[in-house]
Amino acid sequence: MLKSFEENQLNDSKVLTTEDAHGKSKRHSDTLYAILFLGPSLLLLSVFVFYPMLKTLYMSFFLTNNFGQTTVFVGLNNYISILKSGSFLSSLASTFVYVIGVMVLTIVMGLALAVFANQKLRGIQFFRTIFSSTMGVSVSVSAIFFLFVFNPTSGLLNQMAGLLHLPQLNWMTDPHLAMITVIVSTVWMNLGFTFLVLFGALQAVPQSLYDAANIEGASKPYQLFKITIPMISPSLFFVGIVTLIGAFKSFGLIDLMTAGGPNNATNLLVYRIYQDAFLNGNYSQASTESIILTIIIAIMTIIQFKVLEKRVNY
Repeated sequence: MLKSFEENQLNDSKVLTTEDAHGKSKRHSDTLYAILFLGPSLLLLSVFVFYPMLKTLYMSFFLTNNFGQTTVFVGLNNYISILKSGSFLSSLASTFVYVIGVMVLTIVMGLALAVFANQKLRGIQFFRTIFSSTMGVSVSVSAIFFLFVFNPTSGLLNQMAGLLHLPQLNWMTDPHLAMITVIVSTVWMNLGFTFLVLFGALQAVPQSLYDAANIEGASKPYQLFKITIPMISPSLFFVGIVTLIGAFKSFGLIDLMTAGGPNNATNLLVYRIYQDAFLNGNYSQASTESIILTIIIAIMTIIQFKVLEKRVNY
């Protein structure tokens, strides 16, 4: 009896040992697979994302020479001097005007186009193609197109104004109008993507909701604000986040259309960073501005999540 009990215990311990060995082998196998699949991505992210970010943060605490080599440790003095700089604060204000203008106009116009394209009208497929076509236009082509449109002497707008005996405006040389031109150009570039996202969301809204609203006699504006917008709120939230971050990072159109002018009216933060680093050779100042811009984008994104996510209906 006692011998049988001991044999059973010995067999149980052998089973447990085998299971432990099998579990350890499986964990090692999982770890190996994780390294194989994630390793290349982590390596690329480390080289092209994490290292440049840490290097930029490191350089923001130093003075640098024209070759970008750190020379003197200055701590937070770079941040203090930049935050007291009038030209930096002017660029910051211009950036906020640009970002708010681009974000609001892109979402409103994208939603309007999506609602229109969602109607069952004859030939609506043609308009859907036109509305989404800006996705296939490069930044350089878009800049050339709008330079022809807004050119003060030979631009399309001023020629039409001349034919209608209206005053001709200096779109590219007036500081206030120059900001409008880059905002309009950026909104036009963003419309294709925004339209497609919102139009796809509208396609998923059940028609029965509108049928019920029509039976109750609800007006079209009421249906828009009480049915359409709440039903596509996740897509609107996504578009808002993407547009906000994209507007903060805008560079191509600014560089090709205004180069930050006139009188630094369109010298947004990203373009200012480019000028300080690659034209003026002041890498420490450019690094400091980059860190400040990163913090601003992070704060604005967090505010969007905290404020707008509560209104999203998942």
